[in-house]
Amino acid sequence: MNASVPVTRAVDHGTAKLMPDIDRERAWLLTVDGAPQSYVDLDDPAHLEFEYARRLGHCLDVVAPAGRALDVLHLGGGALTLPRYLAATRPGSRQRVVEADRALLDLVTEHLPLPAGAGITAHAADARAWLEAAPDGSADVLVADVFGGSRVPAHLASLGYVREAERVLRPDGVYLANLADAAPFAFLRAQLAGLAVAFEELVLIAEPGVLRGRRFGNAVLAAAHRPLDTGALARRTAADAFPARVRHGAALREFIGAARPVERDEDAVPSPEPPDGAFGIG
Repeated sequence: MNASVPVTRAVDHGTAKLMPDIDRERAWLLTVDGAPQSYVDLDDPAHLEFEYARRLGHCLDVVAPAGRALDVLHLGGGALTLPRYLAATRPGSRQRVVEADRALLDLVTEHLPLPAGAGITAHAADARAWLEAAPDGSADVLVADVFGGSRVPAHLASLGYVREAERVLRPDGVYLANLADAAPFAFLRAQLAGLAVAFEELVLIAEPGVLRGRRFGNAVLAAAHRPLDTGALARRTAADAFPARVRHGAALREFIGAARPVERDEDAVPSPEPPDGAFGIG
């Protein structure tokens, strides 16, 4: 994109807008129906503007030694922020991105093109359907950042979905997810309870104000069959402009409490509707 002029286009699930950042020459904010979705700096793809994206980036930094290439499946595309980040920080990685909104994907690849040789392939498809068709043990990392509007879809909130994610990961693979909730955290606790059925190691990363029930906000989840470097995650998230807390082990089990996983797809519900202004801009 050469001229820093906003672009507005009707996409499959709303109205998307790409807006230039006046402080960074080739940086762009993507919104859908006014809700911020992604931020990309074409000159500096390692720059993660959104706090939740930075927390996912911290997780991606510690899942393997620095620079090691990974096979990564992204459910949810947005402006391809995290795939660009991984292509810059872990060259040679093979990445597949699944985005349900074909028109949005076309907008992003047209106006915010991927660098040559990035190793990223994007597919217009439903995330759950793609996951169910993916081969066993085909990914080192699975990143789930899927929102229908401002809510995680119900068909990505059941134990059946968790089991598919676990199947697609390699034995030492890591599942990462971004979702949003507020006290009393019925959705978040149920998602953690579901992950606990399939994975031995769980980590929750969120701002203290969210964890204390003071406001609605994002939570990043990590799950694996092996220990994760929670010390490194705690140091990185504490150093952010908006510090976050890392919960795991006994503290996380206490947070989950008596919550139960959603065992049947037909019982699953989307994540809660954000209150007005929770993710707005301007």
